Amino acid sequence: MNKSTSWKWAVPAGILMSGMIFAGCAGNAQNDTGAATQQGSTAESTQTGNTGSTNTTENTDTTNKTGQTDTANSSEQTTGNSQTSGSANNTSASNNSSDGQSSSGSSQSNTGSGSTTNDSTGETTNSAAPSGDAASLLQIREQSSLQSTISEKGGKMVVNNPESITVIVNKKRSLPDGYIPPDLVVPNVAFSYSGVLEKSHMRKEAAAALEQLFAASKKDGLDLRAVSGYRSYKRQVSIYKNNVATKGQAYTDRVSARPGTSEHQTGLAIDVSGPGIGYGLEQSFGATKEGKWLKQHAPEYGFVIRYTENGESSTGYTWEPWHIRYIGKAIAQDVTSKGMTLEQYFDEKNMKS
Repeated sequence: MNKSTSWKWAVPAGILMSGMIFAGCAGNAQNDTGAATQQGSTAESTQTGNTGSTNTTENTDTTNKTGQTDTANSSEQTTGNSQTSGSANNTSASNNSSDGQSSSGSSQSNTGSGSTTNDSTGETTNSAAPSGDAASLLQIREQSSLQSTISEKGGKMVVNNPESITVIVNKKRSLPDGYIPPDLVVPNVAFSYSGVLEKSHMRKEAAAALEQLFAASKKDGLDLRAVSGYRSYKRQVSIYKNNVATKGQAYTDRVSARPGTSEHQTGLAIDVSGPGIGYGLEQSFGATKEGKWLKQHAPEYGFVIRYTENGESSTGYTWEPWHIRYIGKAIAQDVTSKGMTLEQYFDEKNMKS
């Protein structure tokens, strides 16, 4: 598959350029919410270690409350008391039938169980969640195990199932060079900023699930906002360099993904927040009503809290109650019920027939 071609279909050039021009993440830069400065952090961003809250710094463009572009810097910062201008309703609903939202010639995720084959690469990828019975779940775990989905290439370990919804990307497992998800769309949900940016995108199946999750939270009287989804390799480079420059190499490697190892690049992960912390990204989000609701209900819509409170030794990252990862309903519920991280769940040594 020609990934560059897929991207052009999925995201108009103007949007792509705006996402790249306004990319970044770091200590004294513009915020990832694009609405105002906020405190917080992501696995791809800088964090402060002395307050119990984590501090995010990320590269993107910053928009003011009226939705107009306010600044265009090479870096961004999230600080504590951001305001947003209300929901930014993006026009690309990801759960409709329009092919205009997906990449031409690339494999599409479908909502049934089983797998699909990418006609361009011949790669077989898992589609939506399998049935919830133990045998089906075990089969998916075996097919997607850490041990069976990795190869050494150019001196680094690279995943061989980048388009699978069960792909595991972390500090030790890189995406292929130049990887761009084949079916990026903009979910029709409320964002913490106005306009459509690179980070507004997710893969089609994940975007549809996010719409359902946000609809359910709204029904329960909550105000979740999407903050940061897809993150290109180029943007990761800017984020990582800025974090090293402002926080040092050792600290950065504990909280920030090296380029090519960010789960955001898969298009299956997104950071979300709520009004209780000014739509920022910080650990205190976990104690808000939105954070508590998300932890309880995310698995019902196919998402897990990717970096759990006690999972740093497994995931490599500190707790991020705002970072959710789409994995499919059956798997998300099984992972959560077992109290595992995705690394633990897909490790062959933890599988039992």
